[in-house]
Amino acid sequence: MRLLGKILTVFLSQAVAACGHNNSAALQALAPYSNHRATLCDPFDGVERSTIDSVLNVPNVESEDSPHTGVVVLEDGGGAIAARGWLTESAERTIDIQYFIFSTDHVGLIASDFMLRAAERGVKVRLLVDDLLVEGDGQFLQALSRHENISVKIYNPNVNIGKSLPETLFNSAKDFRAVNQRMHNKTFIVDGKVLITGGRNVADEYYDYDREYSFRDRDILLIGGAVADATRSFEEFWNHRLSIAIEPLPRQSLKQSERDIWRQLHHYACDEVHFWKSARRQIGHFPRLVQYWSEQGHLKWLPNVQFISDPPHKNDAKGMWGGGVTTRQLIALVEGATKSIQIQTPYLVTSELGQNLFRNAVARGVKVDILTNSLPSTDNLMAFSGYIRNRQELVEAGVNIYEFRPDAAIRKKTMTSEVVKATGEYPTFGLHAKTMIIDESILVVTTFNLDPRSANLNTECLVQVDNADLAQSVTKYFNQEIQPDNAWRVDETSNGDQFAPLSKRMKLFFYRIIPKSVL
Repeated sequence: MRLLGKILTVFLSQAVAACGHNNSAALQALAPYSNHRATLCDPFDGVERSTIDSVLNVPNVESEDSPHTGVVVLEDGGGAIAARGWLTESAERTIDIQYFIFSTDHVGLIASDFMLRAAERGVKVRLLVDDLLVEGDGQFLQALSRHENISVKIYNPNVNIGKSLPETLFNSAKDFRAVNQRMHNKTFIVDGKVLITGGRNVADEYYDYDREYSFRDRDILLIGGAVADATRSFEEFWNHRLSIAIEPLPRQSLKQSERDIWRQLHHYACDEVHFWKSARRQIGHFPRLVQYWSEQGHLKWLPNVQFISDPPHKNDAKGMWGGGVTTRQLIALVEGATKSIQIQTPYLVTSELGQNLFRNAVARGVKVDILTNSLPSTDNLMAFSGYIRNRQELVEAGVNIYEFRPDAAIRKKTMTSEVVKATGEYPTFGLHAKTMIIDESILVVTTFNLDPRSANLNTECLVQVDNADLAQSVTKYFNQEIQPDNAWRVDETSNGDQFAPLSKRMKLFFYRIIPKSVL
């Protein structure tokens, strides 16, 4: 039975990968611009440019006399994409990007254009992407990597890039754990001075650009201080044996030159059909947003900020139980809570250890509130099938569980992209934020899902901020999101399952045969 579960999980993982955006589709999207000779546009649409140092007041990152870290939480999709776009366009030396998913959909193509523009003005760009969900055969990323200032590496390329279906099946059967060792870290570092990390990958649904399904997510932006630890972590991953340059990997030959692809990419991003003037202005006006943060006290300079990451050699562990630095840190925080624990997680698959942690917390008088996806809102039926096996046990133990609604009212507050503003359309909403608040005084923004994969297989990272003001500002969002217009309260007799389509409930039945330990 265990073997059957493992085999099914491998096949299902491949099915998930197959559902990603098609890399070849990226080249098809660029094809209409093959003969385009228009003048290259200004992505800021004439907005006056400023330096990163002048806007963010970055301290001397090489000075040990400046231990404070600037911190601001990025709640809305519009602000999250504006920050990344402005920082990319304003970078002077380096851009280091590490993501589990880097899609070549609309957002991915615009992001790629910004990276290419940075490279063309001399900025060194390094992109590290996990292999599992890299799209298609990687041709688009290969075209980018041929720029002298862009380097692309694939983490643990054993099932996707350069692999035929027989090779994928052979590798899966040969070493189940190796196939499932994934880099789930998400870091975006500019000039070694500024970091964005959190739940968001690079794809339309993380920035409110998908008109059918989008995520409620959360990032955190750091300036100076703890950014140095994130840079050291990136270097460790970049130089690890599992990170392989994309160019030597087997590939299909490009049907056109990389320079033609670069030119088409520029013109794609200049076409207002894809990148509206209002969206450009949103990015160009990012310095105004920073000023607003400063005036309102949202941007704080704090001494107690930690960036913590699993090392890549977490994946060197034998057997299924790798553990890791992030796992131990989150366990310690739960064990140390004295009053309250508030958690947002898209996937809640609890092991016996996790159940005991929450049960013990409740027993010592700690109020435990968890917001996760409902069946109607989830994008991952496999994970949901693991969650419902112990949902009732958690409720009986005294844990307050809330399930996110697909029509959550909070989306009208957090979905701020220009697409939403222009259309007035709000797609189905799913929770993807990964946050923990301890005693309303410690805030954790992380890439970590509360499931066995994050604990034992994936490498993860987190930011811990020991500051009551910042923790309570996120608590306000959390308390809003567990209200009836945003979530259903789970009790002994009711949950959100009844609001899901019959077809989704039927699919869920078949996922329950998969062993929970590998979800």
